[in-house]
Order: sequence, then structure tokens, then C-alpha cells
Amino acid sequence: MTIICTLKEEITQRLIPGQVVILYGAKRVGKTTLIKIIIEELNTKKEKIKFINAENSIQRDEITTENFYVLETLLKNYDYLFIDEAQKVPHIGQILKIIVDNIPKIRILVTGSASFELANQVGEPLTGRKKTLLLYPIAISEIFQNNAQINEQIEERLIFGAYPKIFDLKDTQQKKEELFEIVESYLYRDILALDNIRNSRKIRDLLLLLALQVGNEVSLNELANNLALHPTTVARYLDLLEKVFVIYRLSAFSRNLRKEVAKSAKYYFCDNGIRNALINNFNALKMRDDTGKLWENFLITERLKLLSNQREFANRYFWRTYDQKEIDLIEERNGQLYAFEFKYQTDKFKVPQEFLNTYKNSFFQLINNQNYIEFVTKI
Repeated sequence: MTIICTLKEEITQRLIPGQVVILYGAKRVGKTTLIKIIIEELNTKKEKIKFINAENSIQRDEITTENFYVLETLLKNYDYLFIDEAQKVPHIGQILKIIVDNIPKIRILVTGSASFELANQVGEPLTGRKKTLLLYPIAISEIFQNNAQINEQIEERLIFGAYPKIFDLKDTQQKKEELFEIVESYLYRDILALDNIRNSRKIRDLLLLLALQVGNEVSLNELANNLALHPTTVARYLDLLEKVFVIYRLSAFSRNLRKEVAKSAKYYFCDNGIRNALINNFNALKMRDDTGKLWENFLITERLKLLSNQREFANRYFWRTYDQKEIDLIEERNGQLYAFEFKYQTDKFKVPQEFLNTYKNSFFQLINNQNYIEFVTKI
């Protein structure tokens, strides 16, 4: 199946001398494949490319040096340097700074699957000389070319998500096995390798709790009580899960009303398939009681991908009052508020009057299974 990767052209345009392009994304989300596609195109132009897979110790050792003369000897004949999983290279930030400062013609792309590991290393050394991009699971607008295809595939996406390999598998059992493999062999492995985490059972239990609470406000104290952990530890785990691109956080929106909830958060999964693998439920929609949760997670995630891919910057929130009036998603773009409520089938929803009265110039739309396509494909 043909996939149009929106970021490919963005990366190619940003690959200029004196600047490092950093591509973040979860394991198995397609970073290496994207690099190979870019390399194939560059090869047709006879460009000279040095590719290093930093998970391979032999290749990693080639670049693990702060000796300028060694780096110059290694790279002086190349036009491009690509480093996959660059967070594995010790002192990668300083190494990249030496290369950028002393080999002026080279163009550099590095990838990372743990944003804070790589960010911590490259932040200060590359100040003003890096561009950061995010690669999420495939956006629906990148693979389906017309509305009929999107509608035909919508249930599949709600259940199995959008990791690249899922699109190549026809058998339901194979799709399940692929998602279980991602969760067990990559997701947990990466998380437990970070920040000296040793208690895998607590991470599993936390993810399961979050999977069951998609669309609901999350209480740190409640999670801590359920997990027998300190709230500070739970907060740290949640932060790590965000930084390895498993979940993301929506904060509460509050500007004017005293009764608006202001200090709360919801967590969503970057992929529906991962969420369903965690709860081991791949049943069809007609056999589920969580279709609303799947719909909300899908729409908010697809919108996140769309904004990211189109480099449209927006603050994102949910809105609720203490008397339980709420709106699922608030986007703040260019000084304008855009409010969205998600209902899978119904076309009935009464916009809270408190919201309309307080934010008079805001835009509101109910998104259901009849009108969602424009929401996930256009801004």
C-alpha cells in the first residue's frame, strides 16, 4: 500500500549545511524506513551518504569520538550523515557540534525514539542549529486518497491503529501479534531502560489503568493509590511515557470562569492499536462497550498528527466545569478558540451556555462518523 509521508519533503528541505535535523518517534513507527527512502532518492543524485545505525555497536563506535581529526577523516568525503537511534551514542550532542562547526558542507539527520534522552544531549551544544520534527503512526490523510477509502477503513483504524506494518498485514491474527510484539519487545523494553526504572509490573499496571480511562480525567492520587506508589513516582512515569511517544497529555482549559476545572489532565494513546493491545481487546465495534473511547482517542490523535505534519502550532486542551459541563477538545490557534465535541453516531449535543457566554468568538463543531473526514484531513 502506498504511503505518502508528509514529513519526507519537510526533512529534505531542512537538510542544509550547518543545521541538524532531529526526527523523533516511537519504535517501529517508520523512522528507519523514512531514512532509507530519503537515501534512495539521494542515491539517484549521486550524493555520498554515511549511514550509522547506533543500535549496532560496531557502527556506533565509528562515530563515538570527540576527536576532530578522527571525525574529519570519517566524514570528509560525504555530503550527508544519517544517524539512526542517535540517543545511543554517548555525548552525541558534543559530537554533532564538532561536526557542524568543522565540516561545513555536511548535512545531518539524526533520529531518536526517546525524546528526552536525545534532547538532553543535543539541547545546549546545538542551540540555534537544530530543527526538530515528530513522526507519529501513519496519519489517515497519508494513506487514503479519497473519502470512500477512509470510510471503508475507519473501523480497522479504530481497532488496529496505524503503525506502518499493520497496513501490510491482511490477517487479523497477524495484526494482533504485531501489536503485542510492539508492546512487549519495544514499548516495555524502551521504557524500562530509561531513568533506572526496574519495576515493570507497575509500568504495565499504569498503562492498563490509562487505557481503561481514555477520555476521563486522571487523578494522580487515585493512580498512586491503585498502584501503591507515591504520586511523585506516578507523575515521573507519566512523563516518561509521554517522552517515548506512548501517550500524550491534554490539560484543562481555564481563563475566566471560577467554576472551570483548571488543574486536571486527560491522557490519550498515540495509537489505538497499542491501547487495544494493552487491554487485549480487538473485538469489532458492535461487540464493544468502549466505542466512544476509541472514537475520541482516534480523532484527537489524528488531529495531533495533522497539526504536526502541517507544522501548524496550536495549544490543545479539554474544557470542563465543576458541575460536569464539558467539551472534548479546545484548540487555540492564532488567537482563536476552536471547540470540538466527539460523538460516534449521534448528531445531538448542546453546547454549554457557560462556554458560549464566556468565549463569544469561539468556533464549535460536533464531530461524528458522518462528518469526521474534514476534521482529520484539513485545518
